Amino acid sequence: MDFHILISNITNPTLLFFVLGIVATYLKSDLEIPASSSKFISLYLLFSIGFRGGQELAHSGFSPEIVYSLIFGIFIATTIPLYTFFILKRKMSISDSGAVAAAYGSVSAVTFVATVSFLEAQKINYGGHMVAVMALMESPAIIMGVILLMKYDAHSRSTGKLKETIKHSFINGSVLMILGSLIIGLIADTKQAEGIKPFTTDIFKGFLAIFLLEMGMVTAKRFSAFKKYGWFATIFALLIPMTNGCLVAALSGSFIHEVGNRLIFAILAASASYIAVPAAMKLAAPKADPGLYIPMALGITFPFNITIGIPLYMYIIHLTF
Repeated sequence: MDFHILISNITNPTLLFFVLGIVATYLKSDLEIPASSSKFISLYLLFSIGFRGGQELAHSGFSPEIVYSLIFGIFIATTIPLYTFFILKRKMSISDSGAVAAAYGSVSAVTFVATVSFLEAQKINYGGHMVAVMALMESPAIIMGVILLMKYDAHSRSTGKLKETIKHSFINGSVLMILGSLIIGLIADTKQAEGIKPFTTDIFKGFLAIFLLEMGMVTAKRFSAFKKYGWFATIFALLIPMTNGCLVAALSGSFIHEVGNRLIFAILAASASYIAVPAAMKLAAPKADPGLYIPMALGITFPFNITIGIPLYMYIIHLTF
């Protein structure tokens, strides 16, 4: 692997702000992000990602490779929670297993952005439609997690119908925002969309840094629940994403030609959601502990992917190119 890439990723400002949040919590600093501001930033990030994805998809059109990419993305987001759930429930409760499986089947927009920044720095091309692929991968994983919960958790079966729960997973604020923004970006007039480009693009990374600062504080505060599963949760948060990313990096070359697109697919398969899934799981799995799946996704999987994961997946892509 290229250690220059590794050092560059470690010194990524977004990761450093995340570390600052952890340090601030352990130092018992009074640094905090107001709840209303935090909610706004979360919605802004989802809006920006979805809208830009729709715009890029409108510009790209629907070539066979784009259609295959969309289908492949949905397949990944559906398959990962299906197999990880049965691994998780050997050690965890059904509620925690469903929430963690949904998180790892879904995707991390922040990791996606870090990967895109890496590709741009390396002057490697990638398709704009990959933003749409990322946006479409949020809901299938949540829905699969909900289905598994309804099937294996007696409390979930007794408190509501599967159809109603799936409906709520679609209309959940986070999911609705990203899918709605995607559709709006797809049908919006290009000239009119240029008027809000400074808002959707130029300030994105600044808000992202503030968001990660808060996520660092949240992670540090919630590690006590994470610790109850010992090494199992840690090993899962490292090994499963790495396995998913390596497999997709190797296999995606059979129908995807752009190196940049293959790397994005690998990182999407390897990442875990800590924006849309926690919001959806509050409704679908209220017994699931966010102090478990948020630190797993954000405290272990996220830094692993943007430091070691990106160079590793790129190395595999070059070997199979």
